[in-house]
Amino acid sequence: MLELLILLVCGSILVSGVLAVLLGNLMAAMISAGLASLFAAVSYVLLAAPDVAMAEAAIGSGLATLIFLYAIRKTNGGGE
Repeated sequence: MLELLILLVCGSILVSGVLAVLLGNLMAAMISAGLASLFAAVSYVLLAAPDVAMAEAAIGSGLATLIFLYAIRKTNGGGE
């Protein structure tokens, strides 16, 4: 059961990554990249690495995504 859940989360990482590359809108692509990072944090929790999961969630999906979204919004690159 756990293996199936891990495969599902890893598949979600792949789908989010492909969407981040293919989407034309920068804001939507950055949200998708942050979602891929969040799925990676969930996969680390499932693989019994909570310290790595906390770092990935805080830095990868949290801080980095917010900084990129702020930069895109300030430079009017969000497709408005």
